[in-house]
Amino acid sequence: MESKTIEKKLKNLKADTPAQFGIMTPQHMVEHLTVTVKIAYNRIKIPEFEPSEKQKFQKRALLDSDMDFPRGVVAPGMNAGDLMPLRSANLDEAKQQLIDSITAYNEFFESDTNATTVHPRFGMLAYSEWERFHPKHFAHHFKQFGIW
Repeated sequence: MESKTIEKKLKNLKADTPAQFGIMTPQHMVEHLTVTVKIAYNRIKIPEFEPSEKQKFQKRALLDSDMDFPRGVVAPGMNAGDLMPLRSANLDEAKQQLIDSITAYNEFFESDTNATTVHPRFGMLAYSEWERFHPKHFAHHFKQFGIW
């Protein structure tokens, strides 16, 4: 994942940038992406599981096509209308933590190109699958704030 491109786009995101859809604030969105990246390189571990047939279909539909990330998807473990508590002191700190997480993600998979890690909806993903997931996920949330 290219951190320089992400960093450049993040410069256009301000704490008061309005969402074009969804309920997240800019800081919530950045912290959400950070959590997802950390899950991808096992910094945040979640238990392995076998995805349902529906989840397997969703995985194939998203990762094996040009389909955009759909709007209105609620993150696994969350309820519609809920936001995770903010962890960073401010948006700039959250942005830096995202960039640092992307660097760690790249280092993790460079050191073990055959590693697989658990995605909270799709089950085990290989690096190549994360590399298809993350750009769609980032584009979705960056479009949410008009920075894509």
